[in-house]
This record gives sequence, C-alpha cells and structure tokens, in this order.
Amino acid sequence: MAKKKIKDTIAEIANDFLVNKGLELYNVEFAKEGKDWFLRVYIDKLSDDTEDYVSTDDCEAVSRFLSDELDRLDPIEQNYYLEVSSPGMDRQLIEPKHYAKYAGKLVEVKLYKGVDGKKMYEGILVGLIDDKVVIKDEDGNELAFEVDQVAKTNLAVVF
Repeated sequence: MAKKKIKDTIAEIANDFLVNKGLELYNVEFAKEGKDWFLRVYIDKLSDDTEDYVSTDDCEAVSRFLSDELDRLDPIEQNYYLEVSSPGMDRQLIEPKHYAKYAGKLVEVKLYKGVDGKKMYEGILVGLIDDKVVIKDEDGNELAFEVDQVAKTNLAVVF
C-alpha cells in the first residue's frame, strides 16, 4: 500500500475516535528500518492551546483503538510495528495548519542548501506565507525561505 494511502486510511479510521477524545492526527509515517516496518502515528491535542500536551494515557487509548481496527480491517499487507506518540516538544511543522498554530513560537529552520553561509536559522515564526517559511530573527529582521529550500522546520526547545 502506498504511503500516502496509508496516511489517508489511518486518518479515515481514527478521525472520529480522536475527535471524541479531544485529539487530532498530527502525522503518520510508514517506514522500513532494516527488515522491519514501522507505522508511526503522531497525535496532538485538538485545542489551539499550544501548552496542552498529549498524555501517555492518550497514546495508549489511541494505540489500542488503532490496533483493534487495523487487525479487523487489515488494510496493510506487510507486518509492522505500531507506535503511537506525541510529535514531541521539538515537533516538526509539516502542514500549513501547523505553521498557523505555532505562529509566534520560536522555531529552527534547517535548509537543504546554505544561504549566506548558513543552513540553520532560528527565529520567531511569522507563518507560512506565499509558499515561504517566514521568521523574525533576534534583531527583528524578517527572513523568508522558499518551501522547497526548507529541509524541515521544528519548534525550538528552550529550557
């Protein structure tokens, strides 16, 4: 089964259950590592409160539900390990809604190719605007990177 179809299938199976638990599907990865396949399902709180975190009980409930439903429906041919977790404090921003939710937060932007000799930039996320990741650096300068230049954008973890 194609990876895109697996993500859509998981979304279809889990959506109502997640919403009823106050959760949402953040991302799905289906990857082969060595000889084993892993289905990684990342969940987040449905609220816009970025300080509201997923608990281990949330992960366990979703894991049990998905395990039962995936066993019943059997949509994936390969044997795989199911993992359900939070996207973490340093979560990668993947979809436009992630950029909107975390606007105003400190992020790290990693580029495929250096700009002005740098491949890593840190700043306050302005948002995803006109296919550009826009941040403000510590001096208040607005920096914009074409989406296809960006390897990944993660929330920065500050202790």
